[in-house]
Amino acid sequence: MTIPAGLRRTVLRARRDTGFLAAGVLPHLALVPVWAWAAATTARTGNWLLTVSVSAALVLLGTPVLTAVQRARYRVLIGVDVPRVTPTAPEQWTWASTARWLAATRPWRGIGYHLLLGPLLALLELLVLAVAAAGLAGVIAYAWSWALPAGIRRDWFGYLTQLPAYTAAGLLLLCALPWTARAVARAEARAALGLLGPSREQRLQERVDQLAVSRTDLIEAVDAERRRIERDLHDGTQQRLVSLAVNLGLAIAARPDLPSDAREVIARAHLEAKEAITELNDLVRGLHPAVLEDRGLDAALSGLAARTPLPVRLRVDLEERVAPNVESVAYFVISEALTNATKHANAMRAEVMVHQVGEVLRVRVTDDGLGGADAAAGTGLTGLAKRVGSLDGAFHVSSPVGGPTTITAELPCAR
Repeated sequence: MTIPAGLRRTVLRARRDTGFLAAGVLPHLALVPVWAWAAATTARTGNWLLTVSVSAALVLLGTPVLTAVQRARYRVLIGVDVPRVTPTAPEQWTWASTARWLAATRPWRGIGYHLLLGPLLALLELLVLAVAAAGLAGVIAYAWSWALPAGIRRDWFGYLTQLPAYTAAGLLLLCALPWTARAVARAEARAALGLLGPSREQRLQERVDQLAVSRTDLIEAVDAERRRIERDLHDGTQQRLVSLAVNLGLAIAARPDLPSDAREVIARAHLEAKEAITELNDLVRGLHPAVLEDRGLDAALSGLAARTPLPVRLRVDLEERVAPNVESVAYFVISEALTNATKHANAMRAEVMVHQVGEVLRVRVTDDGLGGADAAAGTGLTGLAKRVGSLDGAFHVSSPVGGPTTITAELPCAR
């Protein structure tokens, strides 16, 4: 005889949930003797201060232990993970820091769960277990009734007339057991997640922290990949192009007897190789200039200002080197701003100021060009705003028609 898969799953689930509820009776009733003793002692002696103090100490000491037991019960028996509430302890305990710590941990939720809600949940668990026991007893009524003496069997069960009714009632109770046990188990899981786990605000804060860490890791990974590409181009492709240009130059110089057509072709190839080297140098600097990684932002900006076709007044005031991703974003903001001032604004001069104020790196680029730049118009400034925003920085463009244009970025640089 083959048991249907659906029935087998239902039976296994009912056994799991019933075992879970049976395992919760004693932990849920663990604090009942404490407050029962407190009530009885207070009524007998009238010394409520001592009784309340002792019972409160027992509750405070027992709550963490019972919480750990309940977490293990939920995790092992029904696979529900109740997260721990782990707020950071203050460096110095004061009244204000203690109040903030209590507001974060909310220990009264766990105390309320074990002291007040626990007995009610134990009552529900006992009712479900009673249903299971009554259903099982009804189903096997025929078997165990024959173990009784004949007189008792006739007096209690009317011989055989009432046994079918007991059996039918037992079957109904056992059929209702999977759904009843499942409903109670789900209700207990919701209560535990709400009272023993972190609050909704704490879960949101933890999620925000996780996203911030993952975003930082992603930015660092992208920056590391950009540096790798720059090294590969600089050490591989660029060196091959330089070798090609040198060989073409040597071919022109060493073979003066070449036909004019051949010399013209080689000279054109030589010129294109040198232009390719120049373009590759610009590309490498655009990806991640090596001087930025080796010597920092000040040296990289000095080289950038020297290569810019218009006069650039540069002022860099840094207490120390900031994080590599912050240096990279600051460099590209300034590079893009100077490129726009040269190509689009027809500027005659520009000014770059970089200084650190506390844990904020402030970048300002000003030019005397035509103005009219708009960061919301989908230009390169939009990409700069997104890159600055990836570090939780602030990006602002002031560019009235007729100029001047001022681009400001504030980047958090705390390590």
